[in-house]
Amino acid sequence: MARVDELRLMAKVARMYYMQGLRQQGITERLQIHQSTVSRLLKRAREANLVRISVNNPTGIFAEMEDRLVGQFQLKDAIVVDCPAEEAPLVRDLGAAVAYYVETTLKPGTVIGISSWSRSLYAMVDSLHPGDYCHGGKVVQILGGVGQVGAEHYAIYLAQRLAAVIGATPVLLQAPAVVGSAEAQRVLASDPSVRAAAEFFERLDIALVGIGSMEPSKLLANSGNIFSPAERAELSGQGAVGDICFRYFDARGEPVKSPLMQRVIGIELSTLRRAKRVVGVAGGRRKVASILAALRGRWIDVLITDRRAAEALIALEDDLPSQRGQGDRASRGPRLRIATEI
Repeated sequence: MARVDELRLMAKVARMYYMQGLRQQGITERLQIHQSTVSRLLKRAREANLVRISVNNPTGIFAEMEDRLVGQFQLKDAIVVDCPAEEAPLVRDLGAAVAYYVETTLKPGTVIGISSWSRSLYAMVDSLHPGDYCHGGKVVQILGGVGQVGAEHYAIYLAQRLAAVIGATPVLLQAPAVVGSAEAQRVLASDPSVRAAAEFFERLDIALVGIGSMEPSKLLANSGNIFSPAERAELSGQGAVGDICFRYFDARGEPVKSPLMQRVIGIELSTLRRAKRVVGVAGGRRKVASILAALRGRWIDVLITDRRAAEALIALEDDLPSQRGQGDRASRGPRLRIATEI
């Protein structure tokens, strides 16, 4: 047990540091003790419960839930927004959260991959404050952005506007996301403009993507970049619950193998897995199953979602041991990283 004079000095140093706001160097100069001694006394003060640190979360902040998501799903980060409504308000609030994340994490020269046809990412660009966050960087479409007249401007605007706001250069993938045949995919993939964009796929520092459910959003449906109802039914019959850049996965997060994937123009999963950070954005009740599957497959590094979806994800994953063996996650091998729509 510490002597009373040592306890007295511990308390004095702790008050100066935590209550008076002095830095360790300032305490060293005032008390004429070595800085390593100050550091040691502060550590011992915490260990002796002389100092108890409490952080009060403001209303609408869900730090504990975010920590739970990070730990439960082995994420790098999680952001949970409080939005009581669905659809347009949810899309707006998720977009604002992504915008702040972008503003606070991007660095000059970053190569950013961005999925087309995501309503939340479209809302993001309207929430961004202009700045030179990414001077010398690139914004690369990683899923085809050409669609039906009246809709394709969304995908083009998304990449071009994001690049303009953050000080980067846009690189467009000028092809549809889904074409009519595997042969058409092969022809378009060999086009020089498509190949020029694809050259950046290996260099992604961050990918901003949504997570898609089996029922396409109105924006996606209007773009023409969807599989037919019969084709989606076929995928559902194979266990698909959601998609990531039109690469479908089942409830366990395992990719669904289908010839339909040969009609997609966009980044390959094996390439996207080499991105340094993949940010998945999705929320709402109808997305819970697809988000959970994407998390179970460990396809994303950062999740941005809403409170009700986060609560459902945590509750459902708590039931996981009864649904599959404990060793499944460890045996999955290298991580894949991807995602699409909200």
